[in-house]
Amino acid sequence: MYYYYVVFSPIEALISSQLEPKAFGAYMARGSKKGSAERLMFAEVEGEFGDYFDWEYAKAKCVTHASGEVKHSLYLSIYRVIEHIPLKQYKNIYLVNKDGSTLCLEAAPYKTPSNWRGYGLYKEHCPVHPLVVSSLEPDMLADYIINDTTKKITVPAIIFTDIRIIDFNEKEDTGNIGSMYERDLDHLKDCIATIQSNKDKITKTVDRSFDTKFSYQIIDNGFYFARGNGIIFYPMLSSEQLKEVDYDWARSANFF
Repeated sequence: MYYYYVVFSPIEALISSQLEPKAFGAYMARGSKKGSAERLMFAEVEGEFGDYFDWEYAKAKCVTHASGEVKHSLYLSIYRVIEHIPLKQYKNIYLVNKDGSTLCLEAAPYKTPSNWRGYGLYKEHCPVHPLVVSSLEPDMLADYIINDTTKKITVPAIIFTDIRIIDFNEKEDTGNIGSMYERDLDHLKDCIATIQSNKDKITKTVDRSFDTKFSYQIIDNGFYFARGNGIIFYPMLSSEQLKEVDYDWARSANFF
């Protein structure tokens, strides 16, 4: 038995493994040696489609060792992965803490954010990584990034999340979002003002290197996987849902 996983943060890779998803998450976060610790996000995919990836190589090499130990990871690609994966191949996604604890999120029908305020804050995860503010709702943003040929730069596929936006007047009403807004608050306000005042300015980069400051607790509605004209939505669980589903994961991720 083997699985196929697309890691979309902190790297982009397609990996075959004999580990089931949560065991794979723990292995990738902690490694096989003590002292290693890394947060990552990945999706399970239904493999063996098309001819871009070498599925025969995976079958031949992702096998149990002579000692009886299963194959932990076999890299099939580390470049331009998500653009070659049809959306229908994606299954669940997994959010992994540095301690290896892993939360599963399932897809749900796309819906317009209930808290839409005329602009959104988005963290792009793959294949590009900035934090941007935009006047577009998630599905329209994905279409703009992928399909708008009036601009010079597009990408063939994108994975991103929407980020909880601070209540500028009552910051404590925003809830627990860690230290995200402790710095550069004026810069964020300026970026939002630019989007609001200039109808021709659809997106504005807030931070080009936000990966080190990203945390699960700042996710708002969830994750969006887009390719071509399609989009998959993976809703993020609320704090109350996390208490019921996986309190230990949420505590490790600093929700409580």
